[in-house]
Amino acid sequence: MRTPAAARRTVSFLGTLLAALLWTVTSGAGTASAHAALTSTDPASGSVVASAPRQVRLTFSEGVLLGADSVRVLDPKGERVDQGTPEHVGGRSETAAVALRAGIADGTYTVAWQAVSADSHPVAGAFTFSIGAPSETTVTAGSAAGGIDPAVDAFYGIGRFAAYGGFVLLVGGAVFAGVCRSSRTVQRVAVGGWVTLFVSTTVLLLLRGAYAGGKGMGSVPDLSLLGDALSSKPGAALLSRLLLLSAAAVFLAVLFGNRTREDGRAEPERRRGADWGLGAGGALVAAGLAATWALAEHASAGIQPWLAMPVDIAHLLAAAVWLGGLAALLATLWSGDMVRRAAVERFSRMAFVSVCVLAATGLYQTWRQAGFSWSSLMGTEYGRWLLVKAGLVAVLLAVAFLSRRWTGRLADVAATKAAKKTAGVPAGRAGAGDPVRAAQLARQRAALAKAAGRRQRDADAGRSGLRRSVLAEAAVAVAVLAVTTLLTGTQPGRAEAEQRRSGAPASPAAGPAEVSIAYDTGGTNGRGTARVTVDPARTGANTVDVTLLDASGRPVDVPELTLSMTATEKRIGPLRADLKRQSAGHWQATDFRLPMADSWQLSLTVRTSDIDQVTEIENVKIN
Repeated sequence: MRTPAAARRTVSFLGTLLAALLWTVTSGAGTASAHAALTSTDPASGSVVASAPRQVRLTFSEGVLLGADSVRVLDPKGERVDQGTPEHVGGRSETAAVALRAGIADGTYTVAWQAVSADSHPVAGAFTFSIGAPSETTVTAGSAAGGIDPAVDAFYGIGRFAAYGGFVLLVGGAVFAGVCRSSRTVQRVAVGGWVTLFVSTTVLLLLRGAYAGGKGMGSVPDLSLLGDALSSKPGAALLSRLLLLSAAAVFLAVLFGNRTREDGRAEPERRRGADWGLGAGGALVAAGLAATWALAEHASAGIQPWLAMPVDIAHLLAAAVWLGGLAALLATLWSGDMVRRAAVERFSRMAFVSVCVLAATGLYQTWRQAGFSWSSLMGTEYGRWLLVKAGLVAVLLAVAFLSRRWTGRLADVAATKAAKKTAGVPAGRAGAGDPVRAAQLARQRAALAKAAGRRQRDADAGRSGLRRSVLAEAAVAVAVLAVTTLLTGTQPGRAEAEQRRSGAPASPAAGPAEVSIAYDTGGTNGRGTARVTVDPARTGANTVDVTLLDASGRPVDVPELTLSMTATEKRIGPLRADLKRQSAGHWQATDFRLPMADSWQLSLTVRTSDIDQVTEIENVKIN
């Protein structure tokens, strides 16, 4: 067994290694909002400019990493007209610009862009602008945008899920062995987690270049893409994880080697000091592994990254201790290894502390990534998945409560007597003076005790009930990890809301814009509501429908109704819609053309008598 001095040297070495690796990952990291959102373009999306611009410029909500094909400009026939490589404007990482060839013709051009945001996730999109006048084009924004290859995306998602699972099994199995009970079964859980995490991290590193660059599976062996991945923050995090796993392998060898060779003759103080040193070293390695996620994904970008990263580390560690320990307990119960009631109760207390940490850190992460408003939770994909995860955790806690009740019914005495009776040799004097004979007898005792444990497992109703409830917990835990994996690849609610507010170009599938405007002309029956629909709320031809309802909700006619729209920042307009009465309370204007995407100011004038009139103003987003 290691001495306390040796344990301290190990902890010192692991701490130095951890500090160096974390510096590698964090160097150059800035503060930004998770998932880059395109906030503005020059020329503006959907605009018509008089002459060809010298370059196309994009501005994002956070810094982005650019590649050789991050910005492509295609003419109406689909041929590229950009030249050179995209660059940041004035050294600002949140900008991207690419030069255009001289002498390009009039018509509609498509700009396709893709980049990697500060939280390591690829983002992509497309928009159009016209020179002189709009023209027919064989390129659509959706097809030009590129994005992530479906096969690469699927394998990368599987790799992320496997990495989370491996981390949980590795950390949880090691903690269970150190605090509750060590056995060959628990060792297999921890080592299996190490192997899973190592293989999945290697796969993620190989796929990273294709994933970030929007390439297919055939580009995975490209060493230049691998070099680009290693030079990025996510690539550095994955490489750091592999290096930390080498330290984790040493830790596992020492941990389970000590537990296997333990004969009870070591001095208690010496054994206690070595255990504390080993535990401190393992904690450093576990925190370092968790940091490879926290320092390269959502926690590293957005508001309060200085607090979000350590909170994320604590969240990951608490989840690993709880869920990984659950897997170790299930494996122990299933194999028939003897596990005492005291060990299960220790795990129960440890799991309770982990749940408290998860609750506190989870509330902070929810506020930071989505906020607590109903619209941010139900109105965004991230918020909906977050609610699903919260529901699964609630189910997990309910099943854990049942497991805790089964724990109180475990029968330790009968199991202990059965194990001793089967072994047939007093544990303290077996093979004294003959190490080989002692080892043989120890193996025999272990095998016989395991057989007795299986018999006890099947005979003890409390143990069987605990095994079933823990199995149910483990099944729900797998679902929680799957949802967590989906959340890491989903744009946070705050970022999605920021993108909506920014007026960034929307996808070609954007629908009609609808606004409800209350009006009051001040005269008799002058109060009502106007419902205005602009369809499809895109540049070019639109149909405008206006329905007037009185205070009781019935359609109402008025002597005069006019509508106009103005792009105030661009100083365009007012453009007046030619409204024609269709039926009682219903007016419509067809072929109402809007020249560019912007937030337009809609002015609606309602006249209910010769002297009673009011003009109401509302903003409408045109994509």
